[in-house]
Amino acid sequence: MSYEHILVETADDVTTITLNRPDRLNACPPDMGVELRDVFADPGDARCILVTGAGRAFCSGADLANNADSGATSPGRRAYDSLSRSYNPLMMQMAQCEVPIVSAVNGPAAGVGCSIALAADFVFAGSSAYFLQAFVNIGLVPDGGASWMLPRLIGKARATEMMMLGEKIGAEKAAEWGLIYKAVSDDALMDEARALAVRLAGGPTQAIGQMRANIMAALQMNYPAALHQEALGQRKAGESQDAVEGAVAFLQKRKAEFTGK
Repeated sequence: MSYEHILVETADDVTTITLNRPDRLNACPPDMGVELRDVFADPGDARCILVTGAGRAFCSGADLANNADSGATSPGRRAYDSLSRSYNPLMMQMAQCEVPIVSAVNGPAAGVGCSIALAADFVFAGSSAYFLQAFVNIGLVPDGGASWMLPRLIGKARATEMMMLGEKIGAEKAAEWGLIYKAVSDDALMDEARALAVRLAGGPTQAIGQMRANIMAALQMNYPAALHQEALGQRKAGESQDAVEGAVAFLQKRKAEFTGK
């Protein structure tokens, strides 16, 4: 399927999504959010999804400039409607995606672009990349799940710093804080991100998908509920062909060859 705002290609069981509005630093209009949601909702044969941006940015945030009927409602109402209809459903779909997600942040990741990048399971950032919650600078509040996500990633104090001061957090600091998986040179960014994506795509896809679900659920559960969630996930993963292959490979003292089934 072709899209207006993103490029999508699949190779080696990895689907690569490229945010493709480089003239706007890949600012994300509501329609781009809908396109992204479509890919995450149905990965097809892909066993991992890699997300990056075209040109010199990952995503500079939401782009509401072309909203239809822009004069019909207040700016606040238009933002609310866009979040409710486009951006929030995208973030939920990323959380519920059945395959692992890797993001390769190749420049600014601001506003909802920051949230999209950080929603990945593994976030790589090039040396020129930075993460920015710029809302305070224009009299708005963080969205795209940032208020929920950031305190859980880096703690209340640093999340408050990002949101209330609205300052750039470079790749190295982001890695030091535990905001991202790894900071790398710009030249190595795509090679390292793709190598990990291919590795994940070669893993037990159903088990990894259940890990994603368990982690998300555990962030909102008490300990007994999390234990039960794990048991349910183990039952599901244990019935997969990959679990059988894993057990046989262990007994035969060889590397398992997972098919994602």
